[in-house]
Amino acid sequence: MLAIFESILPVFLLILAGNIVRRLPLVDPAAWTGLEQLGYWVLYPALLFITILNADFSGLGLDAMIAALLVAVLAMCAFTFCLWPLLERVGLAKASEFSSIFQTSVRWNGFIALAIAQKIFPPAGMAVVALVMAVIIIPINLASVFVVTRFADRSANWAKIGRSMATNPLILASLSAILMRASPLGLYGPLNETLDLLGRAALGMGLVTIGAGLKVHDLVRPRSPIIVPVMLKLAFFPALLIAIATAFGVEGQELLYLALCAAVPTAMNGYLLARQLGGDAELYAAATTLQTIIAFFTIPMVLAVTAQLAG
Repeated sequence: MLAIFESILPVFLLILAGNIVRRLPLVDPAAWTGLEQLGYWVLYPALLFITILNADFSGLGLDAMIAALLVAVLAMCAFTFCLWPLLERVGLAKASEFSSIFQTSVRWNGFIALAIAQKIFPPAGMAVVALVMAVIIIPINLASVFVVTRFADRSANWAKIGRSMATNPLILASLSAILMRASPLGLYGPLNETLDLLGRAALGMGLVTIGAGLKVHDLVRPRSPIIVPVMLKLAFFPALLIAIATAFGVEGQELLYLALCAAVPTAMNGYLLARQLGGDAELYAAATTLQTIIAFFTIPMVLAVTAQLAG
């Protein structure tokens, strides 16, 4: 487990560096928004496209992996949603807080997973993570919007949400890569190299911006509801996905790929949804920050246990 811990240490050091730099008077605060937009619209799509396009998937049971993943994600969404009556009864969460509990329990940070996969897995592992991102973006976003609008005080503009998903650059880049793989033409060599360079820039900058977006000050006065998504996302979901994947016949290195996807913390992209639709954005930010800190220790544990199972 120490080897895994040391392998992912640079990933979390970059996240820490981003949070420190954000606090120093070195970068104009407005620049961080520009960096996030550059990553979302240019760098991350280039990374997903080139990773999927150039990956060697031979020997991987992608059908079983994707099926297990979708079943696990849907089961996690249903289970978390059904927890609401219990959480309300025991006084662990209010209605205004539950949508953020839900979002931070089911969302996941694919870019942390990509960075770790690049460090500890062969190229196929990183490609599997990219495919996983493409597959689960839509169902997770639909479930999140439904729950936020169900428990918040504003209604969602479903037409706008549909357009947003249809033009999501991450989805479009992944689909384009899959279509390009099926094409007999291939990608022009210098263009392939250009996108590869863009993709390399995405991971380092992406980790720094993730760190810059964490709100450590929200942890000074922790709220009890924050415990629920931490336990669900970092402990329950990895166990759930590993169990379902094993039942689907996924084993060996493939099981480790899925375990990594399950073990990473939630993503910050649901914060804006919570703020726009009347959810508890402060709880979302606090849960994301705490999960990211704790995941530094839980990811090696999940991968070590899964390695024993896979072996």
